[in-house]
Amino acid sequence: MVKASDGSQPVVIVTGAGTGLGCAYASHLAALGWRVVVNNRVRAGPDGVPLPSAAEAVAAAILAAGGDAIAQHDDVCADGAGQRMLDAALGRWGRIDALVNNAGVDQHEPFHRIALQDFRRIMAVNFDGTVAVTQPIYQHMRAQGRGRIVVSVSSAGLHGLHGLTAYAASKGALLAFMRSLAAEGAPRGVHCSAIAPYAATRMTGPHLGDELRQKMPPASVAPVVAALIRPLSRTNGQTWVAGAGWVRRASSVEWGEGFAVDDDLALHIDSSVGQSAAVAPERPREFSDALGAHSDFMASAQQGLHPAWQPE
Repeated sequence: MVKASDGSQPVVIVTGAGTGLGCAYASHLAALGWRVVVNNRVRAGPDGVPLPSAAEAVAAAILAAGGDAIAQHDDVCADGAGQRMLDAALGRWGRIDALVNNAGVDQHEPFHRIALQDFRRIMAVNFDGTVAVTQPIYQHMRAQGRGRIVVSVSSAGLHGLHGLTAYAASKGALLAFMRSLAAEGAPRGVHCSAIAPYAATRMTGPHLGDELRQKMPPASVAPVVAALIRPLSRTNGQTWVAGAGWVRRASSVEWGEGFAVDDDLALHIDSSVGQSAAVAPERPREFSDALGAHSDFMASAQQGLHPAWQPE
């Protein structure tokens, strides 16, 4: 690792960085020369006594390896947590360049069994916690005219998954949040992207076989995060699925030009649902934002390709 002596090393905040993916992100970024605010809440043991700080352990390991890091112990759901993380970065190094939102919780019950308060708690940690941490840091980045933000999502948020209604909903909400924030921040030099990681962690490890656990270490995702937050990164508003040393872009699409609302509507809908993407004659349409999607939809509807719908 090559360190600059003029204070130009970038600074990043990584939430939920005490273990798993967050630890891998913080350690990898530090090795690349980033100065890191290692955030992780202090957990309590069965007897209620606080456990040793995982954030302190990660920060100490970074310092021992020649990097620069500090521990920060806020719960992302705590009032003012984002501002305190920002103050920690500015107080120590006088700058902030990137935020990696990694903190989150998983789900263990299907929808017909999960208590409503547990559903709300998952939404509160995964979605509300990310938003609350991001806002003061985004405001600072917007004012300074630069910054990179990553939110942690999931293939469950992209595609849904049995037994993960709350978790998938929270990640799906983050996808919409990321896309909208990317559009708002771009004119001010602030880019926002999403990472959907496949990795063997405390959350996912028990559900993976030995072979998959070996192929999917958290460290295999860290270089993707580093690429997304580099100061000259052009990615903005995109979602990246990453794991096992591989990465690909994901998006939401609308299919083809559509069809008329007529007497055969039910048949058209059922036929469209039954077609796989591989054999469907329509082409997927991807848009930069909702306005683009609306304009394309109306253009298709008005081109005379289908009978116009008129209210009676």
